[in-house]
Amino acid sequence: QVQLVESGGGLVQPGGSLRLSCIASGSIFSIYAMGWYRQAPGKQRELVAAITGGGRTNYTDSMKGRVTISRDNAKNTVYLQMSSLKPEDTAVYYCNAARAYIGDAPYGKNYWGKGTLVTVSS
Repeated sequence: QVQLVESGGGLVQPGGSLRLSCIASGSIFSIYAMGWYRQAPGKQRELVAAITGGGRTNYTDSMKGRVTISRDNAKNTVYLQMSSLKPEDTAVYYCNAARAYIGDAPYGKNYWGKGTLVTVSS
């Protein structure tokens, strides 16, 4: 079983930047595709970004150009760098590990972190 622990959330002003981290333990990190999801108050959960084991990336249109997903397989860590943050980016951000992502859904056996709260407010 894979355990995922997110960190880096907090309060940030509009226009600010934040980097989230997700550390995986309990399995071989490099074989998984990784995704960052978020769920804002009153909204459905959405896939923000995903990255394959080989480094191919995809982004949601709502944050494209303001977010970068990356991974360091040697450190079993995936990152989400966010910038130009808006109040509507306020959400709980979740790390996910899966075999792949089909559309915005994890494929096959997958794992979730508990999430980290990002609040964008002045």
